[in-house]
Amino acid sequence: MATITLDYDARNVQAKRALDSFLDMGFVKVHSSPKKKTGLERAFEDVEKGRVTFINGPKKNKFNG
Repeated sequence: MATITLDYDARNVQAKRALDSFLDMGFVKVHSSPKKKTGLERAFEDVEKGRVTFINGPKKNKFNG
């Protein structure tokens, strides 16, 4: 089995139709790439899995005491 990565302009209607008709033939599978997590999502995951045990509060300065 071979893996093919396509790079095309999704705004090009003819390219989109050609790709859709190729996929509609049914003898190929489409694998979507995994979504990259944002830093905030990774931070929440760290807290949920217990990798973070202490979170520092805001640093004190002359404005907040």
